[in-house]
Amino acid sequence: MKKQAFNPYLPSWEYIPDGEPYVFGDRIYVYGSHDRFRGNAYCLNDYVCWSAPVDDLGDWRYEGVIYPKVSDPLNKDGSMCLYAPDVTLGPDGRYYLYYVLDKVSIVSVAVCDEPAGRYEFYGYVHYADGTRLGERKGDEPQFDPGVLTEGGTTYLYTGFCGVGDRLRSGPMVTVLGPDMLTIVEEPVFIAPSEPFSEGSSFMEHEFFEAPSIRKRGDTYYFIYSSIVMHELCYATSKYPTKGFVYGGVVSSNCDMHIHSYKPARKPMYYGSNNHGSMVEIKGRWYIFYHRHTDGTNFSRQGCAEPIEFREDGSIIQPEMTSCGLNGGPLAGRGEYPAYLACNLFCKDEEIYTPLGGLWMDSRFPKITQDGKDGDEQAGYIQNMRDTATAGFKYFDCRGIKSVIIKVRGYCSGQFEIKTSWAGKALASIPVGYTNIWKAYMTDVEIPDGIWPIYITYRGEGSASLQSFTLI
Repeated sequence: MKKQAFNPYLPSWEYIPDGEPYVFGDRIYVYGSHDRFRGNAYCLNDYVCWSAPVDDLGDWRYEGVIYPKVSDPLNKDGSMCLYAPDVTLGPDGRYYLYYVLDKVSIVSVAVCDEPAGRYEFYGYVHYADGTRLGERKGDEPQFDPGVLTEGGTTYLYTGFCGVGDRLRSGPMVTVLGPDMLTIVEEPVFIAPSEPFSEGSSFMEHEFFEAPSIRKRGDTYYFIYSSIVMHELCYATSKYPTKGFVYGGVVSSNCDMHIHSYKPARKPMYYGSNNHGSMVEIKGRWYIFYHRHTDGTNFSRQGCAEPIEFREDGSIIQPEMTSCGLNGGPLAGRGEYPAYLACNLFCKDEEIYTPLGGLWMDSRFPKITQDGKDGDEQAGYIQNMRDTATAGFKYFDCRGIKSVIIKVRGYCSGQFEIKTSWAGKALASIPVGYTNIWKAYMTDVEIPDGIWPIYITYRGEGSASLQSFTLI
């Protein structure tokens, strides 16, 4: 029997942002950087890989460490972090891992005979004379490599362009030969950075970081994180090295722009940088992205949503959901952990988690966990103060008559059960002070149908929500 698939799709104690998904054989593999729970910077851990059968997207398997940070000759002491990588299948049948260390501006490459084996350092991307890309006079710094191999040619997309930085021209593509290292066509820019975007299709959604490339039919989709940060955008072209035109937003990790269930400019989660890409799994396309947890920028988790294309190839931006890869709503019965919340907000609106390692203050709820990094402790929602709301989407509800919630904390109030974020309460559950997880139950009438579940705290103090059960 297939397992249900959730968001985040990996266990709640795993922090894999910047996800690049690929189908190799009969499995989907996700490669990304590796955050540390309660870390002090991005990408502190070694590269690991997770995979799942293409016909059971809820059954994820840990493949282990595929590349330790000390494997790069420039990082023997481990003082540099492994930033967002990408993987491609080379013409020789081997798998190539491209990455950039956080204190250098060159592209490193590792290689393996299998998708999730132990990768070995292979070399640095370089010009024919041996000069490394990023070190020749006039080169712009390399960052966030994304790769696509067609035949004996590999297209390497890189770049980082902050707002107002006139030294960065935009994302670039460099063409590599069959050895996967040597440049055969020098870098060209495929979109303008913010200072040079006047009059272009990219205005207000200019490239910031996170370049990724996919091909659907005869069209190349360039996916990237824009200067808005919380959004992944895309541009399309019939050519891999030229002609890209802005297409729109394919993901926002605070659900901005979407007006199907709330005002378009209302944030429904606490967002910040975003990074991911598209993949086709058994005829259906998905966008992989990441969300921010623990009230900081440095504990990010991978999520995914199905996407739909219009006839002209443009993408309809999907909502953030709790069901993601499930292919439809979750069963409207049983216990669900609170960390599956796809919406999380309170009366004090905020689009972004704070930058620079700062913590969100005590006004805001957050998804977190007990223990330390690596402890397999289930996540939960902490610091639910008056008006704090967690939303879970979607459930196929049939004959639901009761709800149980598990709560702890110094709180005195009630939790409301709703089927819309601004709707009336269908039930109210009083809660009180407790140092341990305590179950509270109430009767509720949820109409048959497919519904979101919203749980709002009203009262004094601060509550934590571990789970809810539909009966």
